[in-house]
Amino acid sequence: MSALGPRTFERRTPFELIRPYVLVFDRALLTATALVMLISIAIQYSAGFDFPGRFEGHLRNLLVAIAVMWVVALVPPNLLMRIAVPLYAIGVALLIAVALFGITNKGAQRWLNIGFTRIQPSEVLKIATPLMLAWYFQQREGVVGLIAKQPDLGTAILVLAAGVYVIFFAGLSWKIILGLLVAGVAALPLLWMSMHDYQRQRVLTLIDPTSDPLGKGFHIIQSTIAVGSGGLFGKGWMQGTQTHLEFIPERTTDFILAVFAEEFGFFGVCILMTLYLAIILRGLAIAATGGSTFGRLLAGSISLSFFTYCFVNTGMVIGILPVVGVPLPWLSYGGTAMVTLGLGMGMLMSIHRHRTLVPG
Repeated sequence: MSALGPRTFERRTPFELIRPYVLVFDRALLTATALVMLISIAIQYSAGFDFPGRFEGHLRNLLVAIAVMWVVALVPPNLLMRIAVPLYAIGVALLIAVALFGITNKGAQRWLNIGFTRIQPSEVLKIATPLMLAWYFQQREGVVGLIAKQPDLGTAILVLAAGVYVIFFAGLSWKIILGLLVAGVAALPLLWMSMHDYQRQRVLTLIDPTSDPLGKGFHIIQSTIAVGSGGLFGKGWMQGTQTHLEFIPERTTDFILAVFAEEFGFFGVCILMTLYLAIILRGLAIAATGGSTFGRLLAGSISLSFFTYCFVNTGMVIGILPVVGVPLPWLSYGGTAMVTLGLGMGMLMSIHRHRTLVPG
């Protein structure tokens, strides 16, 4: 026996050893997100039934997003702040690469082939822009144009919104905000002149989709029919006629909500929107208790950007906003968008987990 007395060893179970790496998720945020993911699995199986490999691809994208969310949740906000500038620079460089070497699909040059897969670099800027601006305002207490040029008006709007949210949370004067709104309204004629022909047509189609029912108005007409035909409780899972008779265009991506509304009805949509609202409110609560200016600005911007995703996609599907190609969070098929969502949720969890720490 040692002169210092008997040596004791602390025995720890396997769970206790991995506990710090498992319990990194915010429970409320994780619960709401997990429920939306379960809904997405069910509805993608139905919507992608006639697309070989689409459902399997969605499951793969979800798993990758969950892995990204877990890894980022482990990263402290001070490290996130350090990668803000490099990530933003990489995002801009990728956008330039798209302009030079990008792949054109359905009339838009948005994707970049990196060998083993294709990525949509504009999605990176949805996270990199608020990250960069949050870093800038933490230090002191032309990207949108490149995206719009692809053309990708929907993503350009989301990136611009993310930047505006950071500036708003940083304490921008209401007088300046109102002045910018007035200037924006006054600039609408110039915006109209600068829009592509297909973008103008989308606005005109929103006003009267029946003016071209088999062309530009087809998307809105069919999606609103599907939403309305779902009624109060829907036709049942896998029973959507508009879906399985292939009347709903882009039913696994931008118009996945029309599929969901047809099969689960108004009641199902209310449950889905309640879950989305829970994610947004939890994100704003995390922003309110962030441990630093950087954390508060980033969490607030990510939360309101998530709201913009939901609002724009829903408005597009029910015909009150133009069709601009914005996915519905977690439900729409898409690898890059899914990873971006994982990054955002992981950052929220990181900010909450390290809220007592102040970045240096």
